[in-house]
Amino acid sequence: MTVRLTLLCAAAPVERDVRFGDVPLDERALRQAKAAAGALPSVGTLLTAPSQRCTQTAQALGWDVVTAEPALRDIDMGSWRGRTLSEVAASDGAGLATWMVDPGAAPHLGESVAEACLRVAAWLDALPADAGRILAVVEQAVARAAVVHVLDAPQRSFWNVDVPPLSTVQLTGRNGRWNLRMGGVSDAPVGGDG
Repeated sequence: MTVRLTLLCAAAPVERDVRFGDVPLDERALRQAKAAAGALPSVGTLLTAPSQRCTQTAQALGWDVVTAEPALRDIDMGSWRGRTLSEVAASDGAGLATWMVDPGAAPHLGESVAEACLRVAAWLDALPADAGRILAVVEQAVARAAVVHVLDAPQRSFWNVDVPPLSTVQLTGRNGRWNLRMGGVSDAPVGGDG
C-alpha cells in the first residue's frame, strides 16, 4: 500500500518584520487559508503541527477533527524566539550567518537544521504502510526538511527549498522509499486577498 502525504505550509501573517517562532494569523491570512480549502485533496487523516499558526490554518480550512503531531513542530529557535530577523542580525550577525550555511549549527541554543531534518525524516519513515492518505498543515521548515529527505539531498540544501505560505508538497511512499510529486496548476492552493 502507498502512503499519499500532502504537506500544506501554514498560512502566514502579513507582517513587515517576521519573527522567529509562533505568531497568530491575522484576518488576511485566515481568509487566504479559507480560500485554499477547495484546492486541497480529499484525505483520510488530518494532522497539524502543534503551533498556533498551523492550528489556526487547519481551523480556517474547516477541519473539525485534527490530530496535533509533535514531530511536525517548527525548529526550536532557542534564544532567537520572538525576535525579528533584523534584531538577530544586529545582535548576533555572525551566529545568523553561520546558521544559514551550516546545518549543524545552533548558535541560538535551540535545534539545528540538521536535527530538524533528522526528526522529520524519522517521522516520515515511521509512517505505517497502511496510513493511506494524509494531509498535514506544517511549518515551512518541516516542508523543507521533508523535501531534503525525500530527494536524499545534502542538509545544506535546506535553504534552497522555497515553500511559500499555503503551498503544498505532495509525497508518495512505500517501505521507506519516498517520491516527490509535482502538481499542476489545478493542484495548487490559490492565494489572494479573499
